[in-house]
Amino acid sequence: MQTFVLATNSETVSETLCSYLETVLDPDDSVYAVNSQRGGDSTRSAAVADGKAALEVVSDRLGDLVSVETYQIIRGNSPATDIFDIAEEVDADELVIGVRKRSQTDRLIFGSVAQDIMRHSDYPMRVVPRE
Repeated sequence: MQTFVLATNSETVSETLCSYLETVLDPDDSVYAVNSQRGGDSTRSAAVADGKAALEVVSDRLGDLVSVETYQIIRGNSPATDIFDIAEEVDADELVIGVRKRSQTDRLIFGSVAQDIMRHSDYPMRVVPRE
């Protein structure tokens, strides 16, 4: 039995990560899908709606295969912190995140949740490339 924590922020990311998970899941595995928003002035209502839609994709794609729980978290933490909190809470075996190519300038200006997770994670992780 494996426990996966999937971090997503859009339907496209969810689709990509679900395509990976469908190839490795066993019926007794569990998936915890997380969408984290900073909250306050940092979060637009469109981002919250996108997060809900992203979580629905995970439930729809994987719900008939394994146990799936979804979390949309809006509490002022960085998304990486929220993802690590859930991973610790559920005793995750693997984090699953999506990454896309970005220029160094983009990374400096906009940062990257995936990059933050990769730098600070103590969990095994699967980094799935996306367009």
